[in-house]
Formats: sequence, C-alpha cells, structure tokens
Amino acid sequence: MSNFLQYTVFGIMLGAGYAIAATGLVVTYTTSGVFNFAQGAVGMIAAFSYWELVTAHHVPILVALVIILVLGASIAGALVERVLMRRLHGASAERPVMVTLGLMVILTGLAAIVWSPSTQRTVGYMINGQFGLLGINIQYQYVLIIAVAIAVAIGLRALFYSTRPGYALRAVVDDPELLAMSGASPNRMSQYGWILGFVMAALSGVLLASTQTTGLNIEAMTLLVVSGYAAAIVGRLKNIPITFAAAVGIGLAENYIGNYVVPHVPQNLGLDITNALPMVFLFIALVTLPSVRLRAVGRLTTLRVPRVASGWESLVAGGVFFAVAVTAALLFGNTAFKGTTLLTLGGVVMALGIVGLSLVLVTGYSGQVSLCQFSFMGIGAFVMGKVAGGGSLLGLLAATAVCAGIGALIALPTIRLRDLYLALATFAFADAVANAFFTDPHIYGSGGVGVGRIVLPGLSFGGDASEFLMVTAFFVLAAWMVLAMRRSLFGRRLLAVNDSPAAYATVGLNIGFTKVAVFAIAAGMAGLAGALYGTVQQIVGTSDFDVFPGIIFVLFVTIWSIRTVSGAFLAALTYVVLNQLWPSGLGLFAGIGIILIGRAAGGILGIEAIQVHLPWVRRRQTDLAEIPTAALAGAAIIGGGTHVAG
Repeated sequence: MSNFLQYTVFGIMLGAGYAIAATGLVVTYTTSGVFNFAQGAVGMIAAFSYWELVTAHHVPILVALVIILVLGASIAGALVERVLMRRLHGASAERPVMVTLGLMVILTGLAAIVWSPSTQRTVGYMINGQFGLLGINIQYQYVLIIAVAIAVAIGLRALFYSTRPGYALRAVVDDPELLAMSGASPNRMSQYGWILGFVMAALSGVLLASTQTTGLNIEAMTLLVVSGYAAAIVGRLKNIPITFAAAVGIGLAENYIGNYVVPHVPQNLGLDITNALPMVFLFIALVTLPSVRLRAVGRLTTLRVPRVASGWESLVAGGVFFAVAVTAALLFGNTAFKGTTLLTLGGVVMALGIVGLSLVLVTGYSGQVSLCQFSFMGIGAFVMGKVAGGGSLLGLLAATAVCAGIGALIALPTIRLRDLYLALATFAFADAVANAFFTDPHIYGSGGVGVGRIVLPGLSFGGDASEFLMVTAFFVLAAWMVLAMRRSLFGRRLLAVNDSPAAYATVGLNIGFTKVAVFAIAAGMAGLAGALYGTVQQIVGTSDFDVFPGIIFVLFVTIWSIRTVSGAFLAALTYVVLNQLWPSGLGLFAGIGIILIGRAAGGILGIEAIQVHLPWVRRRQTDLAEIPTAALAGAAIIGGGTHVAG
C-alpha cells in the first residue's frame, strides 16, 4: 500500500508539471490559433538556463526565476509573436506548424552549441526536505510543483472567464475586428497570449528539471512535455480544467505502468514501453477524441498552384538530369571527402530526394503534414537489410510494400485529422518508432544493420559510381511518377482535398480513400528511399532515422518548395552538403530558413523575385516548373560537389 501511495504522489507531481506546460499550450492556441510545437524547447532552454544560473554561477533561486520567467520568457514570447507569428496573418494552419517547428529546432540547435551534450548537468530541488504522510515520505519539491500547477490552473481559469482582459484574450482569434471595435488591440492581446504561453513553458521546464535524476538532456527535455500535448488535446485546446485533469491522469498512468508493468516484462521491452508511453498517449488522444475545428491565423489567402510539367518536358528534363549525373560520376569518381567519396554522398542526396518527393506528394499536393517520413525510411532500410541481405530487388520491393502497408494502417485512424492534428499524430508515431522500435537491440543492435549492394544477373552495383547512377535512376523514375500522378485525375483530387475537404466530400467523392491512398504511396516511397539509402551506406543504425533529423528535413523541403520536384532535390542536396560541412548547423539553418520565408508560402522557389530570373518562368508567365531543369540540375550537382570537395 505504501508503494502505491508513493507512486501516486510522484505521478500527481509529474502530471502537475505536464499540466503547467499544457495550459501554456491552451493559452497560446486560445489567443492566437497557433499550436506551439516549440513549447518543449522553450522549457528545455529555461531548464538549462536555471542550471547555468543556480548551479554553475550560484545565483539565488528567486533571482534566477525572475531572470528566466519575467525577463527571459516574457521578452522572448513578445518577440516571437511580434516578429514571427504576426507575419503569418492570412496563412492556413500548415504554415504556423512549420514555423513553430522551425523555432523548436533553432532552440535545440542553440542549446547544443551553448551547453555541450557531453557534459552532465543535474538540477537540485528548490526546496529540500520531506515530511511523512500516511506512512510515506513526500518531498517538499513535489508539493511545490503540485501547488504551482493548481495555482496556475485556477488563475488562468479566473483570468479567461472572470475578467475583461480574459474575454479579450479569448475573442482575439474568433473575431479580431469586433474586438478592435470594442477598444482592445488584437495584436496586443495575441502578444499577451504568447507571453503567458512562454512563461508557462519556462516554468514547467524549471520545475521538471529537478525530476531528471540522470541529468538534463536537450532532446529528452524538449520532448518531456509531449504528455502535455496529449493533455491539451484531451482538453480540446480550450478547456483548462479538463486539460489539468488529463495531465494529472497521464502522469499517474505513466508512473503506474512504469512501476507495475515494466518490471514484469523483458528488460528490452520494458525500456521500449517506457520510451513510447508519452507518444502512445498523444496518438490515442488524437484518434479517439472529437477534432477541434482548426482556426487559421487571420484570413485565408489563395495560393497559386505551381505549373505542372508536361509529360514530354518531364521526360526530357529527367533524361538531361541523368546525363548530368553520368557526367558527375565521371568527373568525381575518385574524389573523396572526410573518408567517403563524393559519389556516395551523391547517392545519399538522391535517396533523400525520393523522401523529399514523398513529402511533395503527401504534404505539397494533398496538404497532409507528415513528420514521420524518416521513420518509414528507417523501416525500409531495416527490411532491406533483413530480406536477402539487401542484395536483391526483392528487398526493395519488400521495403516499399511493408512501408506502404504501415502507412495505410497509420492513415486509417487519422482519416479525419488535418493540418495540426495530423502533424501531431505523425510526430507521435515518429518518436514512438525512434525510441521504441529502432533502439531495440533486436532491431538495429549496437553495430547497426548491414545492407548489401544490389546484384543482378550480369550487373553489379558494388562500385560507388554504379550505385550512384542506380539511385539517381530511381530518383528520376520517382519524379516522373509524382508528376504523372499530379497530371492525373488522382492528382487533381489531391489538390481538391487540400483546398476544401468539405467541398470534396459534398460532391460525393471518398475523401477517406484518397487520404489513405496518398499516405500509403508516400510511405512506400520513403521506404524505397530507406532501402536505397541502406545500399549506399551499406550499414545503417538508429541515429540515421531519429526524430529531429526527420523534422529538420521536412523543414528543408518546405524552405525550398514542398510543392515542386525541384524543391525536393535542392532540399536533399543542401541537407547533405551542410551535414558534411557543419552538422550542428542543420537545425539552425532549417529553423532560420523557415522563419525567414514565413511570408513565402511557396518556399524559396516560389518567391516572385527569384522566378522572374528563371527563363522558363518568364517565357510561360507561370510558376516554377515542377522538374529540375538541365541548368539547375547541373549547377546543383556539379557545383555542390565542387563546393564539398573544396
């Protein structure tokens, strides 16, 4: 009985910490219509800042809290709303998702630069000591966290429903024009909401830092509030009491499962369960609860759809692209960089390019935000390595089919989800796969999985040049397929689903089938890319398909243009080049890039000032063609390779 009470107290404390972060999410969404994916990263920065001030420099705790909460979080929240979020008026829900993801990777990138991950940091309790109650010892720190959470929930509830500023905060999203007529500034109210959200995130990070007995970890602290995401979804992003109760319930469930279930299962499985629990709760909340009507930030604007390259143009451009690749293979066949050949790096570019094409299909065309393409890529590489050692086309087919099947299974319960909710669901799946499946010693093991080069009768792709050309051929074929689908009736249906799901369903078309089909096809493409990536690298491991690199790559594609084939290729190229030259700068580049083009819904290739300098755009007076031209492909491959070599 004493153990049960001890577990209960700790679970309530943990849930209280989640509740603080979750209420911050609710406040931000209520006052701006934006779900802040960077909430955990803000809490992580606050936790490390608290360690820096209190532990490293011995600043008094109260002074440190004033610096972090009043000065740091408040100013940061105001700046984010003024510089980033206010620029997104007129945007659909997809763009704020990308911008807040960009902010998240910027903060994690900065944290890795300021606080070396190799140094262990632990945070002590704010209040030391304990007291006895019902035969158990309760830490004063636990009581503090619970009390703060209750005070925050009661205070915010009273603010929103019993004060004039609270009414204004809730009205700013629903009808900003009417709010302005009443004498309140919509921009100022939205800014206050972001300030409150950042303060709640920082407060939860500081309070939960002391629960990390093994030390502060950048990724772990960033993802620690994922359970808070689930609580906010249960509260339908608007109900603070329900959000608080859900957070406490999740904290209790995690602690009970961790202490009553995990010790009685095999050790590896127990670790998988522990790692996957937060994401499982989030996924269950998303697919079982009624969806909240997503609100756009401001008035929706109509985007020009990029011109579709004709079949003949696609064939010619693809042929020229492959010819340029052959030239690159001849020029750089023996050139090495950092222990690998440029052609191996080129093969990685082409494999990632196929992943980018899958994003063009599922996100660019149909508007379904997927953050788990790297997960399908990792599953595909695993299947490729296990089927015939990766040395046959059977492995490629198996990887594609398995990932397409898993993609369909994931899509089925998320048919009714869109934009934010689908992004959260795929994020939950990606993290669960990375922390439960890929880390299992029976999957990739400590040394990774070996993947052999493909051997066909009379043909061998054992050399780097032949391997590069084979993967390039698959990229060209995938690009042809994506463009052919875009020109087809199915492609027009994808655009219709993206533009207006309600209108699509009203005319009698099956929206569920279309969503499942495109998600399965995109998952299969990512699985194929993973199999090809494995044949290029010849050995793949857990770190190749982690959550954050997958999110960063989505941002790279969005930066260039998630609606064009050219954007997919350039994203893969810049991702690989930057990863070789400055690996720690990937997140910063992605985050800063996505923020800088916050007004450019079509990415860099959709900026009018760039389009007017492209001859095929001037000639046709239309948007960017959806296939890399000879000039673009040649400059990108040869120029990029030369830049790496130098």
